[in-house]
Amino acid sequence: MRSVLVLALGLAFAAPVIGCAAPPRAQNPLEYAEDAKRAYDEALDAFYDHDWETATQLFEDVKRKYGYSRYARLADLRVADIAFHQEKYVEAITGYKGFVHDYPNDAEVPYARYRVVKSLYEQSGESLLLPPLEERDLATVHEAYSTIQAFLGDYPGYDKTRELGYMLEVVTGVLARHELYVARFYLGRDNFPAAVARCQYALRSYAHSGLEPEALVLLGETYLKMKQPADARAVLESVIARYPESAFVVPARNFLGRLDRAEQSN
Repeated sequence: MRSVLVLALGLAFAAPVIGCAAPPRAQNPLEYAEDAKRAYDEALDAFYDHDWETATQLFEDVKRKYGYSRYARLADLRVADIAFHQEKYVEAITGYKGFVHDYPNDAEVPYARYRVVKSLYEQSGESLLLPPLEERDLATVHEAYSTIQAFLGDYPGYDKTRELGYMLEVVTGVLARHELYVARFYLGRDNFPAAVARCQYALRSYAHSGLEPEALVLLGETYLKMKQPADARAVLESVIARYPESAFVVPARNFLGRLDRAEQSN
């Protein structure tokens, strides 16, 4: 009986203590921001050390614990950056596009869009394990082409403009060469209208690809086989007049010589 009484008294005295225990102290905004920055900087250290697994986990922690801070947004970008550095370009593109969609007015949007371009460009690069680019599905290259153009239109003064110009030149050349590849395919099967259409499309859609002389010579050759000498001569002469330093001046002159001999024999 005595032990029961002691236990009851103990619980009676303990109850107020438990009931009066102070709740965890809420952080004020300044402390919250400082803690978020500290956690982000810790993740950033792992990022700079290329410890991708640790960095990813720490950035995810920042996003979970400090979702109302700017550092959560930056953590989103860094996770996409990690995917990019690991050459997981599909994941990187998804991350960067998600950032642009979720925070359209953020100051880092130009960076995120640039990295989308860079990811698409890297993703569309040649690989020894794949067939030549002109024989491949070029959906990614087309997307890179349109994305670069859109970026340069929206941010003409961006500090990566020179690099973006180079990337645009490369993907434009790839797309133009693909059209010429298809044009030659049609020419080899005597489908002359289709060959002409492909040459003209390359010249019209991918100006400044650097392949204009080649496209014009191929177009002139096709006109010759179609027995359209006037069209052939006009196109071939334009190669000599507009691109006198091009190696394609030689085949242009050869085709013109063939035209001259045909006219003399008639």
